[in-house]
Amino acid sequence: MLRVDTSTLSSLPSAVLEVPLEQPVLVFTLAMVIFLGGPLLAKRVGQPGIVGIVVFGALVGPGALGVVDHSETIELLGEVGLIYLLFTVGLELDIRGFIEAPENAALFGLTSFFLPFGVGTAAMYSLLGLELLPAMLLAAVFASHTLLAYPIVNRLGVTKNRAVTAVFGGILFTDTIALVVLAVVVGAVGGELSVALFGQVGLALAILFASAWFVVPPASRWFFQTFSEESYFEFLFVMVAIFATASLAELLDLEPILGAFVAGIAINRQIPEGGTLMNRIEFVGNAFFIPFFLFYVGILVDLQVIFDGPATLVTAGIIIGVMLLTKGGAAWLVAKIQGYTRHERDVIFGLSTGQAAAALAITLVGFEAELFTAEILNAVVLMLLVTALVSPWLTERAATRLALERDVGEGDDRARDPNVLLPLSHNAELQQRLLELAFVIKGDGGTEPVTVMTVVQPDRGGSTESQVAAVRSDLDELAAAGSAAEVPIATETRVNHNVASGIVQGGVEVQADQIIMGWDAAESFRHRIFGSTIDQVLERTTLPVLVSRLGHPINTTRRIVVAVPIGADHHEGFYESVHLVKRLAAGLGADLEVVVVAGSAHQFEELFDLVEEDVPAEFDAIDDWGQLLPTLESAADEDDLIVAIAPRRGDVGWHSELEDLPSRLVELPPESFIVIHPRQGEPEYDRQYLRFK
Repeated sequence: MLRVDTSTLSSLPSAVLEVPLEQPVLVFTLAMVIFLGGPLLAKRVGQPGIVGIVVFGALVGPGALGVVDHSETIELLGEVGLIYLLFTVGLELDIRGFIEAPENAALFGLTSFFLPFGVGTAAMYSLLGLELLPAMLLAAVFASHTLLAYPIVNRLGVTKNRAVTAVFGGILFTDTIALVVLAVVVGAVGGELSVALFGQVGLALAILFASAWFVVPPASRWFFQTFSEESYFEFLFVMVAIFATASLAELLDLEPILGAFVAGIAINRQIPEGGTLMNRIEFVGNAFFIPFFLFYVGILVDLQVIFDGPATLVTAGIIIGVMLLTKGGAAWLVAKIQGYTRHERDVIFGLSTGQAAAALAITLVGFEAELFTAEILNAVVLMLLVTALVSPWLTERAATRLALERDVGEGDDRARDPNVLLPLSHNAELQQRLLELAFVIKGDGGTEPVTVMTVVQPDRGGSTESQVAAVRSDLDELAAAGSAAEVPIATETRVNHNVASGIVQGGVEVQADQIIMGWDAAESFRHRIFGSTIDQVLERTTLPVLVSRLGHPINTTRRIVVAVPIGADHHEGFYESVHLVKRLAAGLGADLEVVVVAGSAHQFEELFDLVEEDVPAEFDAIDDWGQLLPTLESAADEDDLIVAIAPRRGDVGWHSELEDLPSRLVELPPESFIVIHPRQGEPEYDRQYLRFK
């Protein structure tokens, strides 16, 4: 007979309920519950999700209920989350916006940092009685800014406004300088500020930036080109890049978070928005690493310090007051110099008051270095709560008024969110690369699907059903892999004796806006241009068709070279084609060069400027088609993508040289090109891609 030791059972509840919890599984379970419930509850009361995790972390921490203690494991996960967070800050910086107008970003960034930093240091030193180094570091905390209100300006469609882009580029200055101040202050702890210290920090920064800039981008391009079919390896490579650069910073006596920030900037242009890799990085960060950092910060918060007396509230009030006054002064000064409107001034003020990632990271490092007391830490957390309310409120009001100032007619949602049809053969190679190309064209946040289709020709032997089943299985696997990009994917399997007819009919039925097709040059030389199927599709549809051969992963593209034949600008689908080119360049962060064949470079520069998407480009002209291939060959690099705008046979802008162009492009070093065949028969369709000034 089985006997149960009742004494053991009676001891279990007390062990389970004993606080602080020491069982790792219980602590982890509690953390997961907070990661799930905290953001949901915070959003219900109109707060960012990060606030909920910090608040609940404070409630269960040793400063309140004492359910969870400050342990080495939580500290480790919190530091890893902090490093990951600063990496994502660098990764999401608008490098292209900065390159387009560096002087505007520099003016705003330097003013928005040094005015709050200078005034803030004096205020913290005199009003709070801090020593010089802690006063400087605390001023650097709120001199930086985080774009908490970015979703608002994105929703209202004012992200391309000159003032807003200056704020996006300015964060490169504010956050970098704030982290440099952190490095200097931490380096000066226990010593004095001296020329030698600044020289040491400067040399360490130079080594860090140079190592990251000259090692990470080429290494990432090589890795992505070599192992692109194993997508989870790409994520692991990014993790190695993050923590290797953070470790290098630590070896140089700098903070690891500075190394992670630099790694994010270095790899920024290798990871396009909307792609599978970017979404994996965001998913893992938002679901695991960053919440553990926020949870760790919450555990460090001592709620008793807040409620024991007014000291923390007074400190928080001084910090918030100085921050708002100086950020407002910086916005006013920049607006005065740049000639911004009142609404533009108010938008940059609202955006620059947001505080989260960099502020919290610097504060935590200062607290662990014993430069900040628990009172300061709690005050900064209160500042984050206040700015989480103030920044979105100010930005919403100003951005709404700014949006109403714009002329009506600057494109529509269909231009920004196309419905893409991607036909694949059952034995198609490099399917994942074609899917990634579709994701880049789609961009981030679209709702229209990418429809992946395969057309099966009936088999007289009676095996059609088994072929369809095999194709559906393959498409489902491809869709599952592609769904990591968080882009809607639909799969279609069709049976048709003529593959081209099946593709064209499918495009009509799914209401596709464009068709992307892959080209296997080795099997198509005997056919007219691309091969019978692609040529028949071009003859039977008026939709824009992008025929691509990708010799390298699309995300490793550093430059896009566009060949435009004279007369193409008179084609009814020209501006849509230009929009596609500029969208590719913007999504990939690639340089854009346009070669005009037998036309005026200046004329096409003006035409490109009429099309939405602010992407800078260089323009050149050649006299005839005979110069095109030598021109491309002399300048072509293995990371280039060549794009040709090629009207169909008989259309305006068509030239007989276009028939041989694909077979000649495949011989160039990049082995990567896209031939865009513009839309036919809808002359008014192009208007949605034009600016109306």
